[in-house]
Amino acid sequence: RLGRGVGRVGRVRRGLAERPLGAERAEDLVGRDVQETEPLGPEGAFRETTPYAPNSPYAASKASADHLVRAYHETYKLPTLTTNCSNNYGPYQFPEKLIPLIIMNALEGKPLPVYGDGQNVRDWLYVEDHAAAIWRVLGGGRPGETYNVGGNSERPNLAIVHAVCDLLDELAPPLPSGQPRRQLITFVADRPGHDRRYAIDASKIRAELGWTPAHTLTDGLRRTVQWYLSNHDWCDRVRSGSYRGERLGLAVSS
Repeated sequence: RLGRGVGRVGRVRRGLAERPLGAERAEDLVGRDVQETEPLGPEGAFRETTPYAPNSPYAASKASADHLVRAYHETYKLPTLTTNCSNNYGPYQFPEKLIPLIIMNALEGKPLPVYGDGQNVRDWLYVEDHAAAIWRVLGGGRPGETYNVGGNSERPNLAIVHAVCDLLDELAPPLPSGQPRRQLITFVADRPGHDRRYAIDASKIRAELGWTPAHTLTDGLRRTVQWYLSNHDWCDRVRSGSYRGERLGLAVSS
């Protein structure tokens, strides 16, 4: 499940309490964190050495988890690896996130909520590229190090919504009204602590481990929209509350 960061400190504390901390027995611990810990101005990009500056409790919970992991590495030599990623998107993302929310609402002719003026900028990373980066870090990363993982795809949120609407107009049946789906966009009050821009410098993982994203934003968005169009049942079960974590095609045991 993408984008779930709350409660990480508690999970780390429980995990460390339940096993010995001897370096010879400890496994690699990978912390995955999005950029909300480090808001930016109109220029520049996060580096692994950029100080954390969380502006919301949600972001602070993730920043504190990273600090706790780093402290265990420094104090007990736990061989940790930390990756900080930009905004993920792709198959199986839950509908409260921007892209699947827009897809679901646009298919049903519902309003498409966009925070503020829609010009908050994010760097978008296709989930398969993120998974490949984590695997690369697990296989070759240096213990105690942090690696940024970015998609090299900075876009305003409104541009993402426009792109999704245009793909649905191309790939899905038209709305009963016949209107373009862009006309469903509704600007809503910005949420508290909503940082204006995130961007990530992923040059370290490229230089040390040879990883770069395999998917462009155009390709990734098309793949994502096509996946949701092909998996209505999963989306309906998630939104109804009946989904219990099973993979597609597998029955749920009673």
